[in-house]
Amino acid sequence: MGQLISALFVMSIGVLGCAIYFYGSNLLLDICFPTKNRPHLVIAKNLRITNTIRPWLFIGPALLALGFYLIFPVFDSLRLSFLDRTGENFIGFDNYSWLFSSSEFFESFKNNMLWLIVVPTAATFLGLVIATMTDRIWWGNIAKSLIFMPMAISFIGASVIWKFIYDFRSGDDAQIGLLNAIVVFFGGEPQAWITIPFWNNFFLMAILIWIQTGFAMVILSAALRGISEETIEAAVLDGANGVQIFFRIMVPQIWGTIAVVWTTITILVLKVFDIVLAMTNGQWNTQVLANQMFDWMFRGGGDSGRGAVIAIIIMVLVIPIMVWNIRRANAEMEGR
Repeated sequence: MGQLISALFVMSIGVLGCAIYFYGSNLLLDICFPTKNRPHLVIAKNLRITNTIRPWLFIGPALLALGFYLIFPVFDSLRLSFLDRTGENFIGFDNYSWLFSSSEFFESFKNNMLWLIVVPTAATFLGLVIATMTDRIWWGNIAKSLIFMPMAISFIGASVIWKFIYDFRSGDDAQIGLLNAIVVFFGGEPQAWITIPFWNNFFLMAILIWIQTGFAMVILSAALRGISEETIEAAVLDGANGVQIFFRIMVPQIWGTIAVVWTTITILVLKVFDIVLAMTNGQWNTQVLANQMFDWMFRGGGDSGRGAVIAIIIMVLVIPIMVWNIRRANAEMEGR
């Protein structure tokens, strides 16, 4: 209860502080550049000045927060990548040399690439199929709500749920894991699913696919509703079946949205951390870059230099996809 009260208090202070800031800053702006009982030329000049300054009063705090929490850490990580484990002594490119000769790094990189191939493709494809199917049934909105619901769950919460699905009990203990219960019901042998090399990566990917399919479904459903009915009716009159309409008429018209959804999930996958940490902690050949960065930065005494190098690598991988995504979204907006 104490934590709940503290959280409510902090939220109230935050909301009140924002209200005081916006009211006070706008009041001060109006006092400094008044428009009442002034000559017309002064009024026009002051209006131009206030209209120029006022937007920055709103976005200024956000820009400062972004600069402090996003831009500063980038430069600090770059600085740390040239220092030793204590973050005090300059060692040049030694951390980078270690990185590209580390078998652990290449294992993490390989697993990240596997995640990149499977998760965005599966989540986008399932989201597109579900969006198409749910738009054709009367209870489609109910189905969409259920499928979107995992988006409201944190990655750690989702991992806890799926731990019960993959749970394994050795010996004669009853299997409480859903997957093993099904296997035993059909006469099979229970398995410790998340310890099976290579395949355990796919079991972990299933969690993120489960979460992100709802996101893909919502975005693609909106795009599908923007398709002109005339083109679909013309295809039907020409004798096209449902599969042909889907792949040759609908998908090409929303291809830009599909690409944006795919790349958005790709950026998320490059930073995947919570699921691996909660499910395996990188054991049994499931290590990924973000979890490896966390290990080097905060565990075993910590090595800020090596942790920073891995962080830089993740950033370098994310930036091109992010830039392409933003340009694609801007191009679509300009097209409309």
